Amino acid sequence: MLNNQHSNINEGLELGDLKRLVHPELHIDEFKSKIGDDKDMVVLSFKVAGKEPAGDLVNFLEKGYDCVIDADTSTGEMDDGDYLVFVEITRDKNVHKNIETIMSDMMNVTEQKLSDWRVRYAKDNKETYFSIESLEELIPSSPEEYEAKFGSQDLDEMRSAAGLPIPARAPNTEYIRSLKAAAGIL
Repeated sequence: MLNNQHSNINEGLELGDLKRLVHPELHIDEFKSKIGDDKDMVVLSFKVAGKEPAGDLVNFLEKGYDCVIDADTSTGEMDDGDYLVFVEITRDKNVHKNIETIMSDMMNVTEQKLSDWRVRYAKDNKETYFSIESLEELIPSSPEEYEAKFGSQDLDEMRSAAGLPIPARAPNTEYIRSLKAAAGIL
């Protein structure tokens, strides 16, 4: 007679399950946080070959680390059929160590070496090989450090960086100020 008892099966990733499926590139702060301000959150992104492996990586990251606030996969595939995995962690004094821990553990499921991984920090457009030193150099570890390093760009700076035209402004004369005051926009 068969025993019909149900048991919980843990189907987590094992050694090598994502071998040759995760590109050895870590992109940081290339995308905006969906759950907080960029100054408060660090957004990591990985490129993964296939929807199922991307979902497996999301589950691995969300369930395995207290520092991971959110992980998600791109809604659609990229032109090459790959998917992006986004990971959000708090920007704090432990951010560099947390990323190093996540990456070290990922090497078990990808069977890669950290020394082969490249890191790109979007705000600096720098690419370097992975190391705790490169993380410390690239990633601000507090909201205050983020704002001191990158500040808050005004709209004209963003337009200029994007190659968009900057609209002409009226001269700041007494007459213009009085018109603005009368219109209630000053």
